[in-house]
Amino acid sequence: MKKRDAASNILEVSDLKVHFPIHGGIFFRKIGEVKAVDGVSFAIKAGETLGMVGESGCGKTTVGKALINLAPVTAGKVMFPGAGCEMTNIAGMSRSEMRPYRSRMQMVFQDPYSSLNPRMSVEAIVEEPLQIHKPEMTRKEKKEKVAWLLEKVGLRAAYASRYPHEFSGGQRQRIGLARALATNPAFIIADEPVSALDVSIQAQIINLLQDLQEEFDLTYLFIAHDLSVVEHISDRIAVMYLGNMVELGPAEEVNRKPVHPYTKALMSAAPQPNPHKTRAGRIVLKGDVPSPLNKPSGCGFRTRCPIAKPDCAFTVPALAEKSAGHFAACPYV
Repeated sequence: MKKRDAASNILEVSDLKVHFPIHGGIFFRKIGEVKAVDGVSFAIKAGETLGMVGESGCGKTTVGKALINLAPVTAGKVMFPGAGCEMTNIAGMSRSEMRPYRSRMQMVFQDPYSSLNPRMSVEAIVEEPLQIHKPEMTRKEKKEKVAWLLEKVGLRAAYASRYPHEFSGGQRQRIGLARALATNPAFIIADEPVSALDVSIQAQIINLLQDLQEEFDLTYLFIAHDLSVVEHISDRIAVMYLGNMVELGPAEEVNRKPVHPYTKALMSAAPQPNPHKTRAGRIVLKGDVPSPLNKPSGCGFRTRCPIAKPDCAFTVPALAEKSAGHFAACPYV
């Protein structure tokens, strides 16, 4: 875990909700809704990396997309500094309203095979954000910027004339990083950027992300399900379960001394790198993850929680500070 000096918040999220309606019947009326994100609040300081982990379907990616309005925000606030550095609520903004902010917040997608247009050359892919957000740049300046960006992410400038199908997964992810860096962003959402890559390539991309963060003073929201990767790159870790944040704290503390029952089970399931070392304290949760279409009342984890009480069915627990900077959404820990 990296150590950073105190800094001001670059992002403040308050009670973020993303609910997707379900329609059916003869008249195609709304018959329910999927509560993909159901009241999430957190802040990220400038220059830090917040890792977000959880099971598949817990709402991690939806949170990332909602922050930059790629997913519709049902309720809540997403505060991000504008041109004058004043915090502005960008939740639910239209495409035209979001344009001044998009150059300062970018996203690196999970699948490097589908996030690049196969009909466009590498030069066109990396140059596209410059055409949209930097129209004052000349053609020569854009071409030089593309070559410089490719070099920064570990690719040769001569690759600019090639197409995505000519590259490996790791190289395509580097192209995606170059595209994200084109507009000099302050905040990058990395949505499982290494999950589709080989382990050796994962390490290269993680090291590259850290090097770029130091050089360009970037802030990351790093979404992943690989706990070892998240601990390595993150300053703090947020744990999601069924659309809610159940724990938030320093990376080393959350990994070594988890507080919430779900986090304890999640950490105990992490693969053991030493095959000769016996696993101790493995926690096996009962039942399956409930559907976000029909979430349990109160605490969403209560149907699988080993310390659940009767009153857990009535109120949704809020994140409460259990130790300095370490929060958990459970009154019984």
